[in-house]
Amino acid sequence: MEHQTLYERIGGDAALRQLTDKFYDLVFEHELISRLFKSDKDLIKEKQRLFLTQFLGGPQAYSDVYGHPMMRARHMPHTITEEDAVAWLQCMASAVESLSLPEDLKNELFDRFPRTAFFMVNS
Repeated sequence: MEHQTLYERIGGDAALRQLTDKFYDLVFEHELISRLFKSDKDLIKEKQRLFLTQFLGGPQAYSDVYGHPMMRARHMPHTITEEDAVAWLQCMASAVESLSLPEDLKNELFDRFPRTAFFMVNS
């Protein structure tokens, strides 16, 4: 049996578009973390989709366009607290929950995010 990546098992690009749309609808309205997302919403969603494609085992889409992700360095100009990371994860949890996927796959997907979210904390 051929091994499928998490990217493939969740439905690839279509699922990531749905996830990023829902996630950024929540983030841009969130009273705590909306301040971190002041640039073009469509550009932010596209960068996130490309990053998640790569992060979840799909094509190296982000690196092809923007180079190595260097996520911590890219987030360093922004003050990010543990409280911000928790809020970000709450938004992501809601976005993941909105997907039409089996619960075990939703859990596997969400479990990829906490370590990265807390790695971005810099204040």
